[in-house]
Amino acid sequence: METHLLLFLVAIVATAINSVAGGGGLLTFPVLMTVATAVTADATSAVALLPAYMTSTWAGRKHLAPVRHWFWRLLLPSLLGSLLGALLLNWSGNRSFTALIPWLILIATLLTLRPLLTRTAHSGQSPGAAAPTATTSAPAAWLQAGASVLLFIVSIYGGYFGAGVGILVIAAFDLIGLTDIHSVLPLKNALCGSLRAIAVTVFLIEGKVNWEYGSVMVAGALLGGYVGGSVVHWMNRTAVRVGIVILGLGIAAYYFWRIYGGGIQLVGSD
Repeated sequence: METHLLLFLVAIVATAINSVAGGGGLLTFPVLMTVATAVTADATSAVALLPAYMTSTWAGRKHLAPVRHWFWRLLLPSLLGSLLGALLLNWSGNRSFTALIPWLILIATLLTLRPLLTRTAHSGQSPGAAAPTATTSAPAAWLQAGASVLLFIVSIYGGYFGAGVGILVIAAFDLIGLTDIHSVLPLKNALCGSLRAIAVTVFLIEGKVNWEYGSVMVAGALLGGYVGGSVVHWMNRTAVRVGIVILGLGIAAYYFWRIYGGGIQLVGSD
């Protein structure tokens, strides 16, 4: 009972964090690792966090309108990349995936850190400089092709691990000129929800999800998504991100020590 309550509360906090800053998977995955194998923990975390993407997208649908054309252009490569990533996770088995855990958590943490560094760089912009806006006109063919390839690569990571994928998607948007945060966030939520739904489908077909824990976390995620959407306007996103980065670095260090220090034996593939 204590474990179920903990997972319920973690899901609330993680999805609220995703609504405000991103990086909630850094909370759900390590906690699930204490009660499940690596692949099952990743799959169950994906199921738990999926509902919040849907509710966040619906809440921001008004701001999605100016960049809706980008959603349809990037949807197919995102789905294909996520499918490949989920299949790679399924084929790798727990032994191979466990060895990658600290590296994936470190990558996800650094992705969470990136917006803080970008914001610091932008703070040096002259007061009279124009604020960046989202691209609403039809993009050039080369930009469409480059964006599709970029999102395909990002989505492989999203299907394989997922924690921090939203940060990576936003970084990809920066590279193609989508910088208006009001439009970028619902676009990110729509694409991440779509690509994670594909990964979740693969995990469900392969029987990788632990529903004893997953159902409890889905309930918490629905509540957390609502809470996050309600408080997003007054919470300090920078403070939340700093907390996530500190936590992520600590978790990564812990798993580096456990796995490469001999604490976790990488035996077997299931």
